[in-house]
Amino acid sequence: ILGVRDIHADHAASHIGKAQGIVTCLRATPYHSTRREVFLPMDICMLHGVSQEDFIRGKQEKNVRDVIYDIASQAHIHLQHVR
Repeated sequence: ILGVRDIHADHAASHIGKAQGIVTCLRATPYHSTRREVFLPMDICMLHGVSQEDFIRGKQEKNVRDVIYDIASQAHIHLQHVR
């Protein structure tokens, strides 16, 4: 957007965008859950034994928090790549 033509800047911007997308998805989870929609990766949910219904019901058990933590950790990894 500023006319920067640098492979390193492009790489950093890519990771920042991925981190922002993950965080936006996590922040919107309560909103979407009230509409009976869950947009979180099901493979991570299944890994922790969590169903879409657990999010829709607003459960806050440890396994649900573990799903959120794992997904947030992915955003953190992208930020570490940028740094």
